[in-house]
Amino acid sequence: MSSARQVFDEMPQRNLVSWSAMISGYDQVAEHWLALELYSQMCSFLPNEYVFASVISACAGLAALVEGQQLHAQSLKLGCTSISFVANALISMYMKCGRCSDGSLVHSGVSDPTLVSYNALISGFADNGQSIDGFKVFSQVQRQGLFPDEFTFAGILKICSDSTDQQFGAALHCQAMKLNLESTAFIGNVIIGMYSSFKLIDEAEKVFRTIKDRDLISWNTILSTCSNCFDHVRALRVLRVMIADHHDLKPDDFTYSGALAACAGLASLKHGKQIHGHLIRTRLHNDVGVSNSLMNMYAKCGSIVNAYNTFNRMGCSRNLVSWNTIIAGYGNHGLGNRALELFQDMKAEGMRPDSVTFLTLLTACNHSGLVGEGQLCLDSMVESYGIFPETEHLSCIIDLLGRAGRLKEAEDYIERFEFGGDPIVLGSLVAACVLHGEVPMGERLGKRLLKLEPATTSPYVLLSNLYATDEKWHGVAETKKLLKVSGLKKEPGHSMVEVNDTFEKFTKGDFSHSRILDIRETLRTLSSVEGETAISAGYQN
Repeated sequence: MSSARQVFDEMPQRNLVSWSAMISGYDQVAEHWLALELYSQMCSFLPNEYVFASVISACAGLAALVEGQQLHAQSLKLGCTSISFVANALISMYMKCGRCSDGSLVHSGVSDPTLVSYNALISGFADNGQSIDGFKVFSQVQRQGLFPDEFTFAGILKICSDSTDQQFGAALHCQAMKLNLESTAFIGNVIIGMYSSFKLIDEAEKVFRTIKDRDLISWNTILSTCSNCFDHVRALRVLRVMIADHHDLKPDDFTYSGALAACAGLASLKHGKQIHGHLIRTRLHNDVGVSNSLMNMYAKCGSIVNAYNTFNRMGCSRNLVSWNTIIAGYGNHGLGNRALELFQDMKAEGMRPDSVTFLTLLTACNHSGLVGEGQLCLDSMVESYGIFPETEHLSCIIDLLGRAGRLKEAEDYIERFEFGGDPIVLGSLVAACVLHGEVPMGERLGKRLLKLEPATTSPYVLLSNLYATDEKWHGVAETKKLLKVSGLKKEPGHSMVEVNDTFEKFTKGDFSHSRILDIRETLRTLSSVEGETAISAGYQN
């Protein structure tokens, strides 16, 4: 563009085409401010529809509502708003500025709307989280007899992801398959993202395998899907295949951030350090987002010193996520006082905390049993920063007070912030009642919890455990009977161990492992007197 601008500046005479070409060029390379600046210098020419479309598009790129409205008024006076591509630019501009009603109004004024107009509306509703309106527009497209293209599907699939409408999402997937769009990277990536939001990792992987020319976004999307679905082993497998078999693809910051999240989920320090080595060689370790992911990985793998060293090396590039990550790291290691010190350092650097900051602080206080400090944090959050507590904040303070046996205070917090209908918060207090054998309060709250969540096993288990603490075996039997009648089954827990760079998963009652007999014999030996003696001797040596 610099060469084009030089030619433009040296022109002895410029016409409308010259101005239009330069403004359009700046818009296409995302130099939106320069497009607006050049438009303001075009005094001796009346803009035409092409100029308006480009400069309004520049306003959309900047989310510059005031300038966009002024251009809307000018184009209206010159009779350009009835031209489809100008109207489309206006719709996109209003949608990018969060003014969906204005975008819809412009669309309704178009006498013969094209698929591009509908796509702009659908995309805008998707970006603004207005699922119902997006579905309505998609229905209009079908009623008008228009054939959806890849941009239509990209918008409506994103809306499906946000609405968690799995049935409609699957139907859209089928339509995309019929139009041979599923195998394109553009639509395939969006479908993978949709299945990721539904936690359907196997469906996502099937789509990934059908994409003919997978790009880096395809790999990053399936990688983040694995982490989002907590299948961290599969995430590392995906990364390994990508690096080994696709030398033309260069992993970027998103790739490594997803891989580090998988290492954090597995608490695999070895794999995390290997990825750190890759980052140093590619110089991506200096990226702020990657550094934050590194910090998180080291903290969750038990290496808080390496986490802090990473944080320290970031220097002035640290952002709010960096502070939240390191505070959470120290808090999760039971170093609550150090987490509180870091919070003071953060404020001293002029960084304003958000709701996540206070959640990490409350968690830190909870892990360290700092009851008074936790209460002060919650009060500061509400009174000093105007942040209203969410479920996670209340659940944390309830758990903190509950562990300390201050059950009445915990219930007062629930009433103060009107969280009496929140099953997570109530569950925390009922669990505290079980811990301290407070049967009357626990029974009252447990029955309320059962009404709120009759389709989950948690209330039944909590009530049963509560009755058992007071040896009310009739209550235990009655609760177990209710659970059996409901047909619900408790999800079995599982554990995972890393052996020779592979991860083995074990579930209660599962004997399918190929070496289950060897495993059981080893466990029997370790639990015997001889095994305990051998372990003790090993520690002493």
